[in-house]
Amino acid sequence: MIIKDSHVRANTHTGKAYVGCKLHIPFDGWGDVTFNASCADADLDPQIARLYCPRGCLDLAIYYHRMCDQKLLEEYKSREWGEARLRNKVGTVIKARLELVEEKELVRRATTLFALPQNNLTGLKLIWETSDIIWKVVGDTSNDINWYTKRATLSAVYGAVVLFWLGDNSSESEKTWEFVDRRLADVMGFEKFKSTLRANPAFKPFDDLIRKSLSGIKSPIDHDSPKPGDFR
Repeated sequence: MIIKDSHVRANTHTGKAYVGCKLHIPFDGWGDVTFNASCADADLDPQIARLYCPRGCLDLAIYYHRMCDQKLLEEYKSREWGEARLRNKVGTVIKARLELVEEKELVRRATTLFALPQNNLTGLKLIWETSDIIWKVVGDTSNDINWYTKRATLSAVYGAVVLFWLGDNSSESEKTWEFVDRRLADVMGFEKFKSTLRANPAFKPFDDLIRKSLSGIKSPIDHDSPKPGDFR
C-alpha cells in the first residue's frame, strides 16, 4: 500500500508539473528553466517536485511520452480489426499515436533532449515501448525471436516517421502518411523476401540451423507497458 500510495503521489506531482511545462517548452525547451517555471505555475515547491522527478524535465518528457502511449493503448486495446491487413493496422496505429501529440514543438524539443549522449538510451527505450504497444494493439502474439525482431524493425520505422513528421508542413500531414505507407511497404517486402527464401529447398538446411539456434529465445514473461510516472 505504501508503494502504491507513493506511486499515486508521484503521478499527481509529475502531472501537475507537466501541465505547467507545456506553456514553456516551445520557448525554453525541456530544461531547468521550464521545470522551475512549471513548478511555480502549479504552485509546487521545486525541491519537493524533484523528489518525484529527480532528473527534472527529462522525467517530465518521459511522463509525456508514456502518457500518450497509455492513451493509445486504452483507445485501441479492444479494437476489432476484422480482415484488415497487418500493414494497414500498423499504419493506422502509427497515425493515431502521432495525432495524440498536442503540439509538435513538444516532440521537436524532446527529440533534441533525447539526442544528447546521456539521454540517448532513454530515448531509444521509449521508442521501443511505443513499438511494443503498437504490436500489442494490432494483435501480435509472437513469443520467440520474432517478438524482438518485430519491435526492433518497427522502432526503426517509427523513429524515421517521427523525424519526417516533424518537418512535414503538408495539409493534415498527408506527406507523413504517405511516408508511413512507403516504409511499411519496404518492411513487408523484406518479410515476403524472407518467406520466399525459406520456401527454397536449397536454403532449408540453413533455415533449420538458424531456427534451432534461436529456438531458446523467448519473449519476456511479464512485459506490461510502463505507465506515466514510471521512470525506470
